[in-house]
Amino acid sequence: MALRKVPIRRVAHRENLFLGGDRELVLFCGLVAFSLAFTAQEIRAGVVGVSLWFLILYLLRLMAKADPKMRPVYLRQLRYKPYYPARSTPWRENTARQSRQFA
Repeated sequence: MALRKVPIRRVAHRENLFLGGDRELVLFCGLVAFSLAFTAQEIRAGVVGVSLWFLILYLLRLMAKADPKMRPVYLRQLRYKPYYPARSTPWRENTARQSRQFA
């Protein structure tokens, strides 16, 4: 009896990217650039907003090309403590008894 082959489709496990970058970061940067250009209502602010948008979009694409999960991994590592001691907790009670040969 031959083994059954099941195809794994790319759409089922690839990252959720938008315009080539991380979805949330691209949309947030677009919102910031649009609000900068819209609230100032000047040509200079519009040029700065559009150039900021394209620069950040380029950087976010580079980041997603290196590792699509870079943002969640970075946010997770921020929750880690800088140092973990060798013991489990300072209030641990050692209930193990020493054997007679070491006493």
